[in-house]
Amino acid sequence: MVDRFPFAGLTEAEFPMTTKNDHDTLWAPWRMAYIDCDSADGGAKQPAACPIQVGPEADADCFLCQAVFDAKQDRHRGVLRRTEQTISVLNRFPYNNGHLLVAPCRHVGRLNVLTEAEQGELLREIDRWVQMLEKTMNPDGFNIGINIGHAAGAGLPGHLHWHIVPRWSGDVNFMTSIASARVIPQSLEALWELLVSWE
Repeated sequence: MVDRFPFAGLTEAEFPMTTKNDHDTLWAPWRMAYIDCDSADGGAKQPAACPIQVGPEADADCFLCQAVFDAKQDRHRGVLRRTEQTISVLNRFPYNNGHLLVAPCRHVGRLNVLTEAEQGELLREIDRWVQMLEKTMNPDGFNIGINIGHAAGAGLPGHLHWHIVPRWSGDVNFMTSIASARVIPQSLEALWELLVSWE
């Protein structure tokens, strides 16, 4: 067990706002990309790539729009699949192993703006990825959801996207709130290879 009380020679009573945790420190240096993001965009900034031209309705600063209009960088951007109406990508800051995002290709931030064709294709893609993740990762369940607006936790409020998060019984992700730690056992690169090769 690691003693996380950092002030040698002082007692916790002298620092009443500090608590002692009964867990080890888990180092995850790749998370610095998230921490270093410009907080104005809600932490949604992606690693830099070559500047690209996006369509007239797109947002050049939106990582999903960049992915839609830059097929040459699919591996770098974590793009797993494209359809006429949708794009599916790895979440660069995953809640759990296998955390994917499915989004419309159009830059829209409200459900009522989606066409019926987009709605149908989004649902089919979500279903397809759930089935694929069941076959490749064998989860016990899924969290599937969408955040609309900053107040609801949307890091990219202008571009709708659904989160698909595989879950396993006992995956203990309550560690985040209780112990300030989460373990992701697979690199994004290895996950990308697994999911792209499944096709």
